[in-house]
Amino acid sequence: MPEQGSTGSLKKIGIIALVVALAIVAWGLFSRWHHDQQLATWTDAQAEPAVSLIRPTDMAKGDGLTLPGTLQAYNSAPIFARTNGYVRRWLVDIGDHVNAGQVLAILDAPEVDQQLAAARADLQTARANQDLARSTAARWSNLLSKDAVSKQEADEKQGDLKAKTAAANAAAADVARLSATQGFTRLVAPFSGTITSRSTQIGQLVSAGTAGSVPLFTVSDISRIRIYVRVPQNYSGQIRVGMPVTMTLPEYPGRTFTAALTRTADAVDPASGTVLVELQAANGDRALKPGSYAQVSFPLHGSAGAVELPASALIVGQNGTQVALLGPDNKAIIRAVTVGRDNGATVEITAGLSPNDRVIDSPPDSLQAGDKVRIAPSAPAGKKPDATK
Repeated sequence: MPEQGSTGSLKKIGIIALVVALAIVAWGLFSRWHHDQQLATWTDAQAEPAVSLIRPTDMAKGDGLTLPGTLQAYNSAPIFARTNGYVRRWLVDIGDHVNAGQVLAILDAPEVDQQLAAARADLQTARANQDLARSTAARWSNLLSKDAVSKQEADEKQGDLKAKTAAANAAAADVARLSATQGFTRLVAPFSGTITSRSTQIGQLVSAGTAGSVPLFTVSDISRIRIYVRVPQNYSGQIRVGMPVTMTLPEYPGRTFTAALTRTADAVDPASGTVLVELQAANGDRALKPGSYAQVSFPLHGSAGAVELPASALIVGQNGTQVALLGPDNKAIIRAVTVGRDNGATVEITAGLSPNDRVIDSPPDSLQAGDKVRIAPSAPAGKKPDATK
């Protein structure tokens, strides 16, 4: 009896061991299958990148066009020396207001003074010779009337008078030229304005007509200011003379200046695709400075059909500028677009998109046309809301 009980116990233990072994094998097979399923799911997920969508913004009803502008004086004249000499005195400095004809500096030109003295002496000699030739010609004319001399001799005296007269005129012209040159030793302001530069010192040697010479002074009329702006061709059709504009300068935060469009070049620069326009603004308080940078706002609408996109949505490559769109069945569509104005964080798209297109923001570099994508569950912080709604 004890032997039969031991045999039954061994059978039970064997059966239990077999069941446990089968369970372990089954669990191993299930774990492997589950791992394969997870790997397949992960692979499929990686094959379909998650993307966020944005809608292009219609610019047809934009808040205007803002462009950079360069300020220049209404009139500006660099003052150069017209004669060689040394600076004896300079009478004005930067920031001084001067009137038309006011003396800015005085030069010493001893060579010109000596040349003028010699020219005046030559003029006196030429006039003395002219007077002698005139009296001689008159005498020979009287003698000719009495048949005391030949006509040939009388004509020679008249010709000598004409030659002496021409020499006297030439000497007088030389005196006038040197007198004008001597007058250039006094540098004067051509118009009323402000001294915006001075590059001379007492005793400095100045030479007239030398290449690369620096102006001794610059006189600028800043009672009015000219502003030059390059307007993109897409907006040039809305530009009109007399159009009021506003502008801001970085040194005056919160202050707005008004100006008026006075003229346009009416020609597109082929290098930049822009039209140069000129504006003018009053500058009674001298707040506007020549050479400054300004942001000029035109009361214009956006180009017809133009939309705005974040710059991150663009794909720039050997095929030009493109964007990725979400097509049917969540497949990507690559479309070429035309970029208008670049605003930094955003760009204007003038052709290739409409406000109803669903654009993929920050598309993966490996994204190709026809690739399937999945829409991210929520837009990242700072991005526009999901455009699928």
